[in-house]
Amino acid sequence: MSSNSSKNQSQTLILLIAIVSRLILLTLILIWRSLLSPYDTSAPLNPNCLSSHQTLNSPPISPSIGSSIESSIVWDGVYFARIAQCGYEYEQTFAFLPLLPVLMYLVAHTVLAPLVPVIGYRAVLGLSGYVISNVAFLFAAVYLYRLSVIVLKDRKASLLATILFCFNPASIFYSSVYSESLYSLFSFGGLYYLLSSSSTVAVLLLALSGSARSNGVLNAGYFCFQAMHQAYDAILRKKHAWPQSISPNMCYLSDLCLLKLAVQVLITGVVRAMCIFVPFIAFQLYGYYNLCLGRSSDEIRPWCKARIPFLYDFIQSHYWGVGFLRYFELKQLPNFLLASPVLSLALCAIVHYAKLRPELVFSLGFRASNKEKDAASVLYLLEPVQAANNAQSLEFFSSEVQQEDSVIRQRKHRSKADSDSLRYSSDEQETPSKQGYSSILLLPCILHLGFMAATAFFVMHVQVATRFLSSSPPLYWFSSYLMHTRSGSKWGRLLWAYCASYILIGSLLFSNFYPFT
Repeated sequence: MSSNSSKNQSQTLILLIAIVSRLILLTLILIWRSLLSPYDTSAPLNPNCLSSHQTLNSPPISPSIGSSIESSIVWDGVYFARIAQCGYEYEQTFAFLPLLPVLMYLVAHTVLAPLVPVIGYRAVLGLSGYVISNVAFLFAAVYLYRLSVIVLKDRKASLLATILFCFNPASIFYSSVYSESLYSLFSFGGLYYLLSSSSTVAVLLLALSGSARSNGVLNAGYFCFQAMHQAYDAILRKKHAWPQSISPNMCYLSDLCLLKLAVQVLITGVVRAMCIFVPFIAFQLYGYYNLCLGRSSDEIRPWCKARIPFLYDFIQSHYWGVGFLRYFELKQLPNFLLASPVLSLALCAIVHYAKLRPELVFSLGFRASNKEKDAASVLYLLEPVQAANNAQSLEFFSSEVQQEDSVIRQRKHRSKADSDSLRYSSDEQETPSKQGYSSILLLPCILHLGFMAATAFFVMHVQVATRFLSSSPPLYWFSSYLMHTRSGSKWGRLLWAYCASYILIGSLLFSNFYPFT
């Protein structure tokens, strides 16, 4: 009871801190907008939709308020608002995935619909985007805390990591008409439910992350990681897991069953991973249908003729010059410097974890001890109940085997209950390999961060790395870890100075339509 009460209090505190952080950001935006003139004043311009059907064009009652909201929609927010209003009209708009525009349209036509006559339709769409981003951020912070507690098994470290997320250097994007908040919400939530053994909910949320941002498809890697280790566990059981009382013939049958079970686990993992890709692939097909089909050979775009027509890759390369090493130019040096803090932090987080757990990292977790795997069984072990159910359906096991599985299940449940009772205790002294930043549960997140950091440095516009990597939990877990070391006060001052400076500079530049990241 006391642990649940402490857990609820921590989550309430996180929610309050997240609200305060958003109020600070919105206040800074208002201050900078009132003190400075925008560099680009084209944000309020809104030509009629290309389609003949134009929605809700009557003059608003308070045009000044509507104009203020519209002029605050800058950079990618202009695309999201335009898509929400007019749909996907131009080829380059297909670089922006549909989840945020769809939600903006729904909120503008339901909850905020009474404001349309007051401030205008486009202003209501923009206001919907602000509401969605900021509300999603609050829930994202709560889910990051829950995820951190499961991974780190340290409530204080989890709390500090989540506070760092609330004031992260890319905070301006989490309070603007951008998709970062939605992606973080579904990414953190999906990982939390995955580690809580709720695979169906995890698949749904991670699939939604793939409809918010294109990098959401990388979350499919978590299911691939889980499937490989569970299949490996099934193969190990073929050699070691069965009682000696079973006859040789029964041992042969159980071997066959476990091999089939390993294949079944791999197929399940592939299916779950494919579910993460479905929204992104469906959106590419939608683009192909709209831009390629029914057009003459003179009108058809080059990417339509490719063997695998990949619209997103073409847009990124053709319109924004994204590609491997294409940003490595001397004139881009200031952008590399702008991204250097977050890239350095990501590199340190990866290297330090590799130093703490070299055998674990270089074996991709396959050489972890049985005791550690048992503590992280949701990722690394095939649950006994699953093995028993599949075995029973194939009629390969005798009642003695099922009784043995029942005993194992009871031991597993007792171990899990003991683990849960200790999860929220920051005073619990476990071995370094089982809690904190050296936890075995961090491994797939570290691998995910490594791939994202390499992509940001070698392929993308590097200045985007600040917000691109801001949704990666290991950055905050590593920062929290640094603050608990002997030189934690020094690291704490440095990290908070980094966050504060980027929040101030970012809110100043971004809100006034100046380049930031």
